[in-house]
Amino acid sequence: MTAVPVTSPDLDAAEVSWFSALCSDDYQFLSVPDGALRSSWAHCSDIVKTAEELGFRNILCPSSYQVGQDTLSFVAGCAPITSRINMLAAVRCGEMQPIMLARTVATLDHMLEGRLTVNIISSNFPGEEADSPYRYQRSRETVQILKQAWTQDEINHHGEVYNFSGLSTDPARPYQTGGPLLYFGGYSPDALDLCGQYCDVYLMWPETVENLQGRMKAVNQAAERFDRTLDYGLRVHVIVRDTQAEAREYADYIASKLDDDKGTAIRERALDAKSLGVSHQSRNREIADEFGYVEPDLWTGVGRARSGCGAALVGSTDQVLSKLETYRKMGIRAFVLSGYPHIEEARHFASRVLPQLKTCSLPHVYGRVPDTTPATPLGVGERR
Repeated sequence: MTAVPVTSPDLDAAEVSWFSALCSDDYQFLSVPDGALRSSWAHCSDIVKTAEELGFRNILCPSSYQVGQDTLSFVAGCAPITSRINMLAAVRCGEMQPIMLARTVATLDHMLEGRLTVNIISSNFPGEEADSPYRYQRSRETVQILKQAWTQDEINHHGEVYNFSGLSTDPARPYQTGGPLLYFGGYSPDALDLCGQYCDVYLMWPETVENLQGRMKAVNQAAERFDRTLDYGLRVHVIVRDTQAEAREYADYIASKLDDDKGTAIRERALDAKSLGVSHQSRNREIADEFGYVEPDLWTGVGRARSGCGAALVGSTDQVLSKLETYRKMGIRAFVLSGYPHIEEARHFASRVLPQLKTCSLPHVYGRVPDTTPATPLGVGERR
């Protein structure tokens, strides 16, 4: 298939999203479980409904084998209890047979009337120790098959991992023309190549501004090889208060009961614990100052007790706004935020920062979702 170059108007707007703690990480004190905040349908769906009420544009629903809710089932359950917020569903490539995944995603997209976005993940499975090239080849072929299922009359794919011939795609058409937007994160050359050719939004974990700029440059070079332009996103925690002192005091407070041995165990149980991206988060902590700040207002303490995204924006309203504006001017305009506990921190951010940001829905920007009333999907293979 020929890649379709992507253009993004309204560059002064950002997609500001929140996070639902399907993986059971919503505790006020890092590494200290709280039964009232455990992963459950009731609690995690409350996070989603609260984020929608507060005006967040999207919400990441993560995936984990160790603990938590099943992502796609959870997203399906959120369809009838939400009406505006998009759902960013994390999908581990290879976990579900690609043909069935295409139908599942298409069904979810119709249930949500075009409010579905997908986060492509390429991690190992339990008991699996696949090398990076194989995992990203599996993801590449999965995405190729998904795009055929969503835009063509039949699927014909002959690869290293999957082989299909002459399979009808009816009724696997999603609600959105061309299918949901694909968000993607990965650091290896294989990852960047996959993202540059097929995905729409490159998601990064927090690093110094200089390192983020370098990562964006590398991804852009990968996309240019396929005559494409991507959008960029940042997954980061946030603690915002009226003053810097209050924000830093709260950061110290949630780390005040942290047992480093428990924190290490939490990090190492994750299937991505040995990934290149996680190693960069560890490096942030190593070079941070004595208070855990790797640069002004970027605190690495969260990463002492969780894998993946390991740093938080910590500061006053003006400081957090300034940091987000710096990122936006760099070209980042998808922000996936979270805090501990998630509902309380969503309210802090929404009351202080969100009203001062111009926000957008990236699927709308890409022309993937009808702007007003639900509409019949466009013709087979048609893209706007």
